[in-house]
Amino acid sequence: MNSSVDTTPGRTERPQGFVQTFKAGAIYFLVVVGAGFVLESIRVLWVVPRFGDRIAELMEMPVMLVAIILAARWVVERFALPPMPGIRLGVGFVALGLLLVAEFTVVLPLRGLITDESIASRGPLAEAGCIVMLGVFAVMPFLVVHRWDR
Repeated sequence: MNSSVDTTPGRTERPQGFVQTFKAGAIYFLVVVGAGFVLESIRVLWVVPRFGDRIAELMEMPVMLVAIILAARWVVERFALPPMPGIRLGVGFVALGLLLVAEFTVVLPLRGLITDESIASRGPLAEAGCIVMLGVFAVMPFLVVHRWDR
């Protein structure tokens, strides 16, 4: 029997190698970025005019945390990821890598900013929160627990 195949009863056989980790990470990235795009639109159109940029960013973070948790749970279940740190952290770090590539190659140029200007445009609290959220984003697939993990 191949040890790289999940043979849990009731689940289809899925390889647990690099390809599945990359696919799961890419889907996790897309789901969270999609949620972030929707929240960013709401923040810019309705929240920033009322509360200002920095407060609006801080208000968005808890909602993004919920989106990250839900996306991580869904991806772990959808791809039947075993509760192994290497696989689940791999998914998170693939997603983080894709997010950073997208941020530096697409988002910053579209905003007409360079990295230093992007960091300087946020307050220290918002920047610290952003760094913490990136870390949470990377490790959340490992942290979520499903009924079949217990």
